[in-house]
Amino acid sequence: MVRSLSLALPRDDDLRRLIHFSAHDGRIWLAGQRMLLVHAAALSALRRELMQTIGRDATRRLLLRAGFAAGQADAQLARQVRAGAGLYDMFAVGPQLHMLEGAVQVTPERFEHDAERGHYLGIYRWDHSWEVDAHVRDFGPQSEPVCWMLLGYASGYTSGFFGQPILYKEVACAACGAPHCRIEGRPQSAWPDGAELAADYEADPMLWRLADLQCQVETLRSTLQESGDPGALVGESPAFVRALELLRKAAATQVTVLLTGETGVGKERFARALHGMSARAGAPFVAVNCAALPPDLIESELFGVERGAYTGAHAARAGRFERADGGTLFLDEIGDMPLAAQAKLLRVLQDGEVERLGASAARRVDVRLVAATNVDLEEAVAQGRFRRDLLYRLNVYPIRVPPLRERPEDIELLARHLVRRFAVQHGKHTIGLSDRALDAMREYPWPGNVRELENLIERGVILVPSGTRIDVEHLFPTRATAAEAVVGANGRLQPPPRPDIGALFDEVQRRGLDLQGLEQALIEEALARTGGNLTAAARSLGLTRAQLRYRCAHREPGAS
Repeated sequence: MVRSLSLALPRDDDLRRLIHFSAHDGRIWLAGQRMLLVHAAALSALRRELMQTIGRDATRRLLLRAGFAAGQADAQLARQVRAGAGLYDMFAVGPQLHMLEGAVQVTPERFEHDAERGHYLGIYRWDHSWEVDAHVRDFGPQSEPVCWMLLGYASGYTSGFFGQPILYKEVACAACGAPHCRIEGRPQSAWPDGAELAADYEADPMLWRLADLQCQVETLRSTLQESGDPGALVGESPAFVRALELLRKAAATQVTVLLTGETGVGKERFARALHGMSARAGAPFVAVNCAALPPDLIESELFGVERGAYTGAHAARAGRFERADGGTLFLDEIGDMPLAAQAKLLRVLQDGEVERLGASAARRVDVRLVAATNVDLEEAVAQGRFRRDLLYRLNVYPIRVPPLRERPEDIELLARHLVRRFAVQHGKHTIGLSDRALDAMREYPWPGNVRELENLIERGVILVPSGTRIDVEHLFPTRATAAEAVVGANGRLQPPPRPDIGALFDEVQRRGLDLQGLEQALIEEALARTGGNLTAAARSLGLTRAQLRYRCAHREPGAS
């Protein structure tokens, strides 16, 4: 059993370092979560409006729940910030953050915890409660406690920290004439009216576990289910919705569909969804990557081979068209198909028959063809790499799958979906993405599209400590963060540290670079790190795309 004898709070230097004021873009961060510096008068006005509109009881419950959510968010930080500290110092993160956030002055009076018995007792004195000031100013002295949001925070923080429902009562309140506010916290089961207290929060722990299990079941179902289910496609942006609507209309027909779009946008997922929405959903879906097959094998893979057709053909084998009979054949990267195979493919599309290599008779097949490419087939035709008559047969119903940069509204939706999926796949419990991580993803240009996002989220799930939030450093380990002001020990903002210009100057001199050479080196490095993406490189250098393009066009001859 842990019983704190010395109830002095530890130093809060570690917590102040978590608060960053990013004045250049108008945001405040607390360990990756976006915060707001809000006028107490604004919260007071909101409280007054709620009291007058929905009444005292409904306002109390609403503010309790709002405070509970804030407390739970801060509970995730405690074990990270002071991982090696004792239980009391680790737990003190909550009261100290509550003070740093300007809510109330907290003085611990009693702290007891026994994990084996599930025992907890916490008694704290509160001074300078913003809720007391606001409520008394608007409604005068009270007969019942009014620190509702603060009380909800204490309950949410302690419940989240210990992983069991622990609820507080305000046993004294300055709004009622007491010299101080005082709260007392115990496990829900230790309160005679625990069920009534819990009802205000709608926080039954069994419901939490059931909700968590339901989330895992849904994620497993989406992972294991046939990916042809249109539900596997995630998005709500206008560009995505337009493409999905075209897909739905095509699903009701037998039309050949050509999916176009950049690498990694999810063309195969669209093809599987088309199959799943069509009348052929119960038949096979066969996918072929034309670029991955050697040119001398692609015909036998697609159309099949008879025994003895060539050296090594010891047995007859059905091709992909025959395997997909009655269903859908998806030909990915069709722009890389050899011309000889293109001619045979055209015949299959015209006649509905395939002829195995070495066979003397054709075989009838009923196949819905979906093709995909990330190259310009018109340009390939002009270069003699693709048959024009085949293009006409394929381009009956084109659907362009938009790149991720044209779907900014979908980034957060996709990211949260992928976090759930990979958390189950890797057996990792995470509470999601931090605001800073989401912000960084919205700014990123995504040259690799959805496939790159999948890889990034999977890496983040693997790197993040269990039970915590995925932050920027888990997604972008090499990303440099902008310097931001922090809160000093005196409570004042300290300017961000300046880079060591002297050391940089000495390094430039040592390498024999002049200013122009340094600029060229920085541009080349930025382009190399972003794979030649001008937009991303410009952003990393603090330039616009046009400015970087101008500098690239006016580099000295011979510069790489």
